[in-house]
Amino acid sequence: MSEATPPGQPDLASVVAGIERTNELLQRVLAEVATTPSTHAIFVDAGYVYAAAGRLVAGTEDRRAFELDAEGLIEAFIDKARTIFPDSRLLRVYWFDGARRRIHTPEQQSIAELPDVKVRLGNLNANNQQKGVDSLIRSDLESLARHRAIGDAVLIGGDEDLVSAVEAAQGYGARVHLWGIEALDGRNQAEPLLWEVDSQRTFDLDFCKPYVTRRATGYEPNGDSPLCGPAPTRDEVRFVGAQIAAQWLSSRGRDTLAELLPGHPYLPGSVDQELLIDAEGLLRLSLRAHADLRRALRDGFWEHLQAQY
Repeated sequence: MSEATPPGQPDLASVVAGIERTNELLQRVLAEVATTPSTHAIFVDAGYVYAAAGRLVAGTEDRRAFELDAEGLIEAFIDKARTIFPDSRLLRVYWFDGARRRIHTPEQQSIAELPDVKVRLGNLNANNQQKGVDSLIRSDLESLARHRAIGDAVLIGGDEDLVSAVEAAQGYGARVHLWGIEALDGRNQAEPLLWEVDSQRTFDLDFCKPYVTRRATGYEPNGDSPLCGPAPTRDEVRFVGAQIAAQWLSSRGRDTLAELLPGHPYLPGSVDQELLIDAEGLLRLSLRAHADLRRALRDGFWEHLQAQY
């Protein structure tokens, strides 16, 4: 005969059954985690981007002296992140900038209207210095990491005050990747920030040049006479986008352009620049300062492309 279970002690069979149920639950959790796609977000300190890109390409940090194609640059960042994190989905791009009384400028409004982009504004003081931007970056980065909303964070900035944001996110298990823009002399990112991040990447002149244009007579894609003339309507630019798509289909083949469809609504950076240059040549006008027209151009391109498949 087997010994009876002492009073107050759990039955062995019950213990075994409990362990089996726990193991089954753990297996379900692990299976769910294994099939859950990882997520990344991009945090852009716009003040750093304007200053660093302006200095590198236009030789000045004064925003009034050059145009920054923020939409094109954001898409280039998204495209680069897609290649670095191929098995991860983008949560969104956070664009941190300053504005007087936190009221959006027309340019910031156009950026805020972009898909997958969230504009966050700090104050801009009398000396055009940003205030409160670093704390906004830390708040969003820490919150997303704490709630396991992201596994990887791309941080584009250079201020030493961002070190605490990096440490906070890493404390919750997120990996933080620092991206920067090449400096002509020395560095434009604080060394303590470089020490804390999990990886680093720097974009050079060739990468940045297509997105920065000095405020002058116009953009000259091939060294020809400056592009000038009245701005066309959105419908006119949309038609040009469709026209270029048709030309590309004829010259490059359907298979080549079909590869672009899974990336909708984004075009790879190199393809987007080709589209922009071809359009400017047809319109005889620079679109670098017209974010709404650039969107119309892409809309026309995609509409024609999707109609063919």
